[in-house]
Amino acid sequence: MLPRSTGKLRPSFSYLDKADAKHREREAANEAGDSSQDEAEEDVKQITVRFSRPESEQARQRRVQSYEFLQKKHAEEPWVHLHYYGLRDSRSEHERQYLLCQGSGGVENTELVKSPSEYLMMLMPPSQEEEKDKPVAPSNVLSMAQLRTLPLADQIKILMKNVKVMPFANLMSLLGPSIDSVAVLRGIQKVAMLVQGNWVVKSDILYPKDSSSPHSGVPAEVLCRGRDFVMWKFTQSRWVVRKEVAAVTKLCAEDVKDFLEHMAVVRINKGWEFILPYDGEFIKKHPDVVQRQHMLWSGIQAKLEKVYNLVKETMPKKPDGQSGPAGLVSGDQRVQVAKRQAQQNHALLERELQRRKEQLRAASVLPGVRIKEEPVSEEGEEEEERGAEEAEEPMDTSPSGGLHGRLANGLPAGRAAGGDGFNGHPPSGSAGTPVARELRAFVEATFQRQFVLTLSELKRLFNLHLASLPPGHMLFSGISDRMLQDTVLAAGCKQILVPFPPQTAASPDEQKVFALWESGDMSDQHRQVLLEIFSKNYRVRRNMIQSRLTQECGEDLSKQELDKVLKDCCVSYGGMWYLKGTVQS
Repeated sequence: MLPRSTGKLRPSFSYLDKADAKHREREAANEAGDSSQDEAEEDVKQITVRFSRPESEQARQRRVQSYEFLQKKHAEEPWVHLHYYGLRDSRSEHERQYLLCQGSGGVENTELVKSPSEYLMMLMPPSQEEEKDKPVAPSNVLSMAQLRTLPLADQIKILMKNVKVMPFANLMSLLGPSIDSVAVLRGIQKVAMLVQGNWVVKSDILYPKDSSSPHSGVPAEVLCRGRDFVMWKFTQSRWVVRKEVAAVTKLCAEDVKDFLEHMAVVRINKGWEFILPYDGEFIKKHPDVVQRQHMLWSGIQAKLEKVYNLVKETMPKKPDGQSGPAGLVSGDQRVQVAKRQAQQNHALLERELQRRKEQLRAASVLPGVRIKEEPVSEEGEEEEERGAEEAEEPMDTSPSGGLHGRLANGLPAGRAAGGDGFNGHPPSGSAGTPVARELRAFVEATFQRQFVLTLSELKRLFNLHLASLPPGHMLFSGISDRMLQDTVLAAGCKQILVPFPPQTAASPDEQKVFALWESGDMSDQHRQVLLEIFSKNYRVRRNMIQSRLTQECGEDLSKQELDKVLKDCCVSYGGMWYLKGTVQS
């Protein structure tokens, strides 16, 4: 029973109040501990900072090739929205046309045509197990089946490099009956030269540029030159003497023996004979190729004669096209022959020189009168130029008359504009023929590139030009030296009578120097003065040339202008300047 004074019931939870008081005490204790710990940590001042090392290239590559990096890049790659066109849409039809060959009626490329078996082999190559079962060949051996998978040019090069000498019929049988002979002829001329109707691999194929001799260590350029000399000797005769080759090329006996073993067999007490018989059938069947190879050999012969100081010897040919055995001429015999020829021509030279002096004297007195010159013999012209004056004689710098009042090519300056032609040679009557026009175009283009050329160098460039022409070209009809010289003179060039020293080793063709008289540029007058200087001097110093040009032109030439004129016409050797092609080292 409740007391009456309370009036109502009130709850009393004193135990909960005690529990709350204990909880507050624990929280206050925890907060006090944390603050004391923070104060203790604030007392630590030393801090150590470390930087990561830079990433290496290998590590960066591994990171870039990792799966995580590729996934990240793939996720970052933006979407490309495409527009779909149906099969019959006009745009689809337009793009489909690009898959078809546009040229109709063109020449079919034989290299892209495969036989069914070859095409099947490309689609289903043999497995690695089958390849392992095949016998392994040496690295330098190529089977015929592997060879025929290569392009035609590589097949020809590999065959010629391994065989060295081969008739054309044998080459065609190795390449297969389906190969076009015209394509083979075009490819064989790039890697081989024609010798006695057979093909001999070129020297630069066997001796690449950076190689050297395994016997003597001489560079490839010297080896190629020596082997070319051996090949050229076999174009003249079926027999070659090894001692003669070694004496001319100055190579060791092992290198010369290697050259000869490539293309010849030794015969006791006779020398080395060309390994294959003369192929007259190929010569008769392909005259255009033979003519082109003859032009190439003429250029090689001119280069060999200049490098090895060879004396030109005409060797009679046999009626069947083969050459007789090579005759050996000693140095004493050559000297005796030269002396006899000089004695025989001495009287003729004296008369011719006197006649020309009278003509020059009359032309200087009566400049309006033209004197008709009779053609002189080749030997007389050569000896006259050779004996004009010594190379060491000081240069003539006398200012007698102006440039246009002097004589050019030994004739009055007005002679060139007349109708009698240049140098006393009348213009050719065939100047309007297609052959003459083609020849003149070649001469004009050549002298626009090179202002001064000897007849020997011009013939070499012409032979190279013929070798680049297609078979059956009109220039293969035969161009004589006289026709070539007349064309040069008719094209605005003049012959410079350079006074070579008496004991010069230059050939007659090398002593005939031609120069372009007018090219249409600002340096024509300077070049004409320079050419007049070299018509009286074989070699000249630079300061003498500069003073003469200043005297004639009335103004001081800058170094750049003088260098341009000298570069166009001259070469420097031993501190002296020579006309191009006339220096004898």
